[in-house]
Amino acid sequence: MRTIAAAGPAARGLSTLLVRCPARYREAMPRIIVSVGKGGVGKTSIAAATALLCAERGLRTIVLSTDIAHSLADCFDVELGPEPTPIVPSLWGQQSDVYHNIRKYWGTIQEYVASVFQWRGLDEMMAEELTAIPGMDELASLLWVAEHHDRGEYDVIVVDAAPTGETLRLLSLPEAGRWWLEKILPIQRRVAQIAGPIVRRTIGMPVPSRGVYDAGEELFHKLEHMRELLADDQTSSVRMVLNLEKMVIKESQRAFTYFHLYGYLVDLVIANRVLPEGTGAYFEAWRESQQRYRPLVDESFAPVPVRTVPFFDQEVVGLPMLRRVGEALFGEDDPTAFFFRGRPYEVLREDGEMVLAMELPFSTREDVKLTRNADELVLQVGSWRRNLILPRILADAPTKGAKFEGDRLRIRFATGSKAKGGPEDG
Repeated sequence: MRTIAAAGPAARGLSTLLVRCPARYREAMPRIIVSVGKGGVGKTSIAAATALLCAERGLRTIVLSTDIAHSLADCFDVELGPEPTPIVPSLWGQQSDVYHNIRKYWGTIQEYVASVFQWRGLDEMMAEELTAIPGMDELASLLWVAEHHDRGEYDVIVVDAAPTGETLRLLSLPEAGRWWLEKILPIQRRVAQIAGPIVRRTIGMPVPSRGVYDAGEELFHKLEHMRELLADDQTSSVRMVLNLEKMVIKESQRAFTYFHLYGYLVDLVIANRVLPEGTGAYFEAWRESQQRYRPLVDESFAPVPVRTVPFFDQEVVGLPMLRRVGEALFGEDDPTAFFFRGRPYEVLREDGEMVLAMELPFSTREDVKLTRNADELVLQVGSWRRNLILPRILADAPTKGAKFEGDRLRIRFATGSKAKGGPEDG
């Protein structure tokens, strides 16, 4: 954490900063803020404005994009590259490059995959192009979050995430990777050790070396570390950006459920581009529609607070306009504060049974499917699935049933003498 000498004007500046951003100067861990939303709602502008406000209040801040559309540089009206680029004092920006990230995180794996493509007859250039598997760029951008966190060079890390569906898929990868790491990788290693020499001698196909498996294992450990950081409600939070339109609100509700499902804290909902009064007859019908949807947003996401940003009379491009957005959104408040804290699930003891209670807003019994395999609970909500490793206290306890109480899914487990009974209907 950077220190500021308490003398003269600097002391007065520090006093002001401690009032406006107290949390960051009392905590050593970098704050991570992830801006998500449906494409076109203005999440990049919100992320950029948040980062600029943090930097202008004295916090070392980096804002990076995981969206392959990469509009972050356009928003600041500056050039950004695959490594952190200074924008203004205390603010850096970063837009990842797929081949730069592949060399950084997938170098050894890429070399093996490229060798397989070349074995199949592709020239070297085409083989390298094909190693850029879709999704690698966005995923590597998220790995940058963990790297920036571990280096400790920044006080605040702001992430301009890909559109909601893409972000959810990326955030679910670490759990899939952990399953592959624990269940499949050991088998593949043994098969490669036994059959590898035979395959190489008979058909000449390149076989992954120990280094390739080690690189894959290291990659999945990095993914798991990233997941732990983003799921840490003392460090990270998701901020959902939406417009007051029916389709956008519906998608945001689904995303809100899925973020809870995967254990990510949503601490703020931001209604962007809200038309103010006096917009004129041409926009009046649109404004009335927004006003009708505003109560729905407040009710749907409660108790998470909802803040609004007006529809400005100019395009939100460049520092002056981003500053207006940040001031409209946060005013004198600390942009790095946690505006809401909630637990994605908790384990309770009730009447001799254990209950795992999980918040799943906007879900019904028909949406949810549960299956159990030893200490692994597979929870599927719609088209999204999570493999939840049960706490040790529940690992050997039989599942007794499940039911909804409001927005909370309650899964009951038998303990002690009740553990011998059969399953009950939930």
